Amino acid sequence: MDLPLPPIPNPSGSTRTDRPRLYLLDYGAGNVRSLANSIHKLGYDFEWIQTVGDFDKAEKLIFPGVGSFGHAMRSLHAKGLYEPLIQYIRSGRPYFGICIGMQALFASSLESPDVQGLGAIPHPVTKFSKSDTVVKGGSKSVPHMGWNGVWRCWEEQADKAELVLDDEQYYFVHSYRVAFDPSRDSDLAPYVHTLSRYGDEDFVSSVRLGNVFGTQFHPEKSGPAGLDLLRRWLDSSPEALSGKIDPEAVRSRTKWVDEQVKQAKQPRRLTKRIVACLDVRSNDNGDLVVTKGDQYDVREKVDAQVGGAGDVRNLGKPVELAQRYYHEMADEICFLNITSFRNSALRDQPMLEVVRAAAETVFVPLTVGGGIKDTVDPDGTSRSALEVAGAYFRSGADKVSIGSEAVIAVEEMMQRERAGEQAMTGKTGIETIAEGYGSQAVVVSIDPKRVYVDTTDPEWKSKFPAAHLDCLIVGDEAISTTREEERGKAWWYQCTIRGGREVRDVDVVQLARGVERLGAGEILLNSVDRDGSGKGFDTDLVRLVKRSVSIPVVASSGAGRAEDFEEVFDQTDVEAGLAAGIFHRKEVPLEDVKKYLVTKGVPTRFTELPTVA
Repeated sequence: MDLPLPPIPNPSGSTRTDRPRLYLLDYGAGNVRSLANSIHKLGYDFEWIQTVGDFDKAEKLIFPGVGSFGHAMRSLHAKGLYEPLIQYIRSGRPYFGICIGMQALFASSLESPDVQGLGAIPHPVTKFSKSDTVVKGGSKSVPHMGWNGVWRCWEEQADKAELVLDDEQYYFVHSYRVAFDPSRDSDLAPYVHTLSRYGDEDFVSSVRLGNVFGTQFHPEKSGPAGLDLLRRWLDSSPEALSGKIDPEAVRSRTKWVDEQVKQAKQPRRLTKRIVACLDVRSNDNGDLVVTKGDQYDVREKVDAQVGGAGDVRNLGKPVELAQRYYHEMADEICFLNITSFRNSALRDQPMLEVVRAAAETVFVPLTVGGGIKDTVDPDGTSRSALEVAGAYFRSGADKVSIGSEAVIAVEEMMQRERAGEQAMTGKTGIETIAEGYGSQAVVVSIDPKRVYVDTTDPEWKSKFPAAHLDCLIVGDEAISTTREEERGKAWWYQCTIRGGREVRDVDVVQLARGVERLGAGEILLNSVDRDGSGKGFDTDLVRLVKRSVSIPVVASSGAGRAEDFEEVFDQTDVEAGLAAGIFHRKEVPLEDVKKYLVTKGVPTRFTELPTVA
């Protein structure tokens, strides 16, 4: 697939010539701007691999990547870079592969069985198992998405710089991994630098042998810990990072870390993510502001006697607020474009600039939503959802969020199935973006609302529509603790579009399962009923969706206390919790939520950062 790839400039203004010549290899997909920004932040200059001849000039090389193994390998071949990259690795000069850049080192991947990897490590990449003996319910979400710990497998060689620290947490987002069992994979062992565990599976989180270093996690999205890792690799001399790949030499010079030490150090579960959401729109003066309201009603209330409409509620500037949340230890930041110019997303320069500016100083994952769809510019130019998503990825976003268009896509898929036609067309925005950039890059935002059922009819259960039975909740039999006002009631969750203003005949379970089939890698689960209420998350809704899909779910809408996050994590085992207004107004500071979760023993990433100047 040919992807739209606007160029990414070298952001560094450094003129230093006393450092090794660093090159970045951009194979053509995913967000590489964040790595470029990280390198710039650390004060280093770099150049892009433009031609085959650039490999000869490179004294250090980084190959970052987000997307699919097959697309990465095919792109290298198409650009004539596959063999030159292999020759560079064989030369003994330093190589650093990130995510796909690490997986590319292996012989093959189950993601694209017909495509060869670089073969520097003679072992396959396989997929996470969804079954699990550790996680509640016996299954875990795939992709593996969030912050996880690592542990080193070898004691460091005296002449090798320490890179990955096993007391830090790093950000992962991937469905395919290199499984590792020391009793079975002895040939792989010399290449393994660190391991991590997801549920009951140990997998390779970084490799290191000779000149080759690779991380399955994203250091450029791992906050201060990730920046420190990048700094250590960049600061190390080429001589310290160079060398031929020799598995036997590693076996003879290093000591495998004791199994009991490994078991003691490694957490079994991902940390729970806290996501800050910023609703962005233009005010009456044309300035972009972060706002919040009841769905799309974001104007300040005015005196009824005065009349007229109030000003757009202004809770801060998008980039400045994102920077604040980064320093308050937000695990992710989500920008939702709720203003009119999202109808022409590629001409939406203000929003693209917001993402670019935020990515320069915020080193955690960024999601952007609003207008990610097939559209037509005012001049008649057609723009595909894939093209729009590509522009945001190249601006610094890590994930895109799709809303109303996902509901329509699932409805149409269900109609085709009922007509006996092929369900999947491969043409929806979810499918095309997931194919080009990986399912982990696609979030679907769902806005369901409760529809109550008349339980006074003694035969109401038999009359309830069979199509929505999987979505039915009975208050007295609810999965989670039901509030008193819900006793004796029953309801199902009907999906909406256009910010909750239009209902559709599809329930939340049908929609969640449908978008997973289409290729979405994560669900952002809102609640029309709880939005802005401060009553807490709708745990019945969250639990219902969580048990219906095998992809990660982010709980949204209703948080009013730090305790609400603990409740939703405890009662639903959801991966992440999101809030907006309470964070913006500091009614419940994000930092306080993190501190509270730590005191309650909830797995949480928390390290106090320096105060923003």
